[in-house]
Amino acid sequence: MVRTVLTRIALALAVAGLPAAVLAAEAEEPPARSWPHEGIFGRYDRAALQRGFLVFKEVCSGCHSARYLRFRDLEGIGLDPDTIKALAAEYTVQDCCDDAGEPFERPALPSDRFPPPYPNEQAARASNNGALPPDLSLIVKARAGHEDYIHALLTGYEEPPAGEQPPREGMYWNRYFPGHWIAMPPPLSEGLVEYPDGTPATVEQMASDVTQFLTWLSEPTMEERKRTGIKYMLFVLVLTGLFYAYKRKLWADIH
Repeated sequence: MVRTVLTRIALALAVAGLPAAVLAAEAEEPPARSWPHEGIFGRYDRAALQRGFLVFKEVCSGCHSARYLRFRDLEGIGLDPDTIKALAAEYTVQDCCDDAGEPFERPALPSDRFPPPYPNEQAARASNNGALPPDLSLIVKARAGHEDYIHALLTGYEEPPAGEQPPREGMYWNRYFPGHWIAMPPPLSEGLVEYPDGTPATVEQMASDVTQFLTWLSEPTMEERKRTGIKYMLFVLVLTGLFYAYKRKLWADIH
């Protein structure tokens, strides 16, 4: 027991003395980008959100879940109820229960959550070389760098530098991922999806669109929050002016 503790202490001291570059390769800082929803007056680009959802639906959802997304929430990106109903009907969900008390499958409804690609964590790991694809519902909020990091990660795949070897088979070099080696294969390639509006589906375009969709998914009420904030700021400004005018009138005779 004492030997184990001393060994761990010695190892910790040895690791603490190593430079960061030896412990883990530092990821590059993601380039800062301009997004249409930034700033107090920023708003989501509905066309980009719809293109981004298409990328999520046809590419990302094959491995990643979005457990907080319901089909009816897609009205927030500009889809109409009929389109949402038809979209939901493309999927099958498990419901409970029939007359015999057994679960059964049925077409999804707008009120249903977007179906996950795997039934459980074990199945997800088994299909991804032991790695667990993260849920994307709050991924933009959960990562430092937020939108810039997600976009950089999607576009940051490269051939590894000479002499670099993956820690295990089936990993890929990404200049923006901490440690650089990532289990997720490059998800985007030129022309991977076909946009209904005719926008060229370049890697850069798809990365930008799906990043904006994931930002909306992380904070679908952002625009409402900003509108409320502006209203309160204007209210406080007008109220301050009224109080100042009242103060001047009240103290006019004294001064």
